[in-house]
Amino acid sequence: MTDQTDQHIARQRSRLTASVTDLDVVRQRALLIGVHHNTGDKHEAERSLEELALLTDTAGSDPVDAVLVRRERFNPATLIGSGKLTELRSESKASDIDVVVVDNPLSPAQQRNLQQAFETDVVDRVALILDIFAQHAHTKEGMLQVELAQHRYRLPRLSGKGVELSRLGAGIGTRGPGETKLETDRRRIRERMAKIQRELKDASRSRATRSKSRQRSGLPTVGLVGYTNAGKSTLFNQATDATVLVEDRLFATLDSTVRRLELPEGHQVLMSDTVGFIRNLPHELIEAFRSTLEEVTEADLLLHVVDASDSDPDRQIAAVRSVLDEIDAADIPEILVFNKTDITARAVVGRLVATHPGSVAISALTGTGFDDLGAAIVSRLDARTVELDLLVPYDRGDVVAALHRDGDIVKESHVDEGTAIVVRIPVASAGTYGSFTAGL
Repeated sequence: MTDQTDQHIARQRSRLTASVTDLDVVRQRALLIGVHHNTGDKHEAERSLEELALLTDTAGSDPVDAVLVRRERFNPATLIGSGKLTELRSESKASDIDVVVVDNPLSPAQQRNLQQAFETDVVDRVALILDIFAQHAHTKEGMLQVELAQHRYRLPRLSGKGVELSRLGAGIGTRGPGETKLETDRRRIRERMAKIQRELKDASRSRATRSKSRQRSGLPTVGLVGYTNAGKSTLFNQATDATVLVEDRLFATLDSTVRRLELPEGHQVLMSDTVGFIRNLPHELIEAFRSTLEEVTEADLLLHVVDASDSDPDRQIAAVRSVLDEIDAADIPEILVFNKTDITARAVVGRLVATHPGSVAISALTGTGFDDLGAAIVSRLDARTVELDLLVPYDRGDVVAALHRDGDIVKESHVDEGTAIVVRIPVASAGTYGSFTAGL
């Protein structure tokens, strides 16, 4: 493992020392293990292991050591092979490790074999992220979504587990909404999953009703997306005077929130803040949170918030776009918003903006760049619409009603020939009203 990673983990531990002491909480000691195939992907594996340290910290455990293992082929029984396993088992016992966190996905058999070898809890990246979501879900719908994802993950791992799944725990992978309801009986778990899915469908219908209400308002919707901890919620709060929870933690926001945003020249939009994305976001979570992510798929414009201070922002951009593609939102227009310019070198910010034409640089914390961001939003939304000057005969009330429903009325007055309307309407719909253009 690199010195940089060791220092990074040390910083994360020291950052939490005071708060842990104050709360008198005994945190688990975690050993992190990452496995990669060859030298070519070593750097990516190191970056992933650094991120795993942050995830482990967020989950409530101290990453005390991190080991990167290189293997030509993953061992089907233990992932890392018997020789390395023996070595790491000795290190684990010497360091009094409480939980082993593996960056790679583990099969049920691999997980059981590693737990037997280490004689402690072993979780993979998927279980770790599920645990974080379990801690941060606060609404009923959010808790149901997390529980459904947990059941999907654990169902194939029931073999040989018995009583562990029916008790409350205090470590990674043992918490969560509905944890006490878990049963070893596959039939009961499937019944519970079916019940959750029915409840989520009801919640989805309620959200669809709210969405239709927002559509009737005629206001375009702008969705905030981005890598977790990129600063979306800080931006959301600053822009809309909202009070969404903001923490220097991964996945601080799980539940979507929608607020009205005032823009230059009297423009208004509805802005939504939702869950952050991450590299290799578990498929179980994407499926469980698909209804919540509808806020993203139904947006007219996406603000893709990027942490400009990150050592590899393009890697974050690629990870977010990968998730957007999976939820069928890849074709929605986006503005890249490079955030945290207050802690990023000016030359770095300049390079990022130059490399990504049409992007905007801001500091959500200080408000720097908000005017540029507002202008960019208006410009992108205006490009999707056209302003028409129409004269509609009085006997065509249906046309006037359609314009009010589908467009943004700029001005309306009544003259001898009919209703004079200046309306901003989507380009795709403009042809429908061509015969009512004033002067024809």
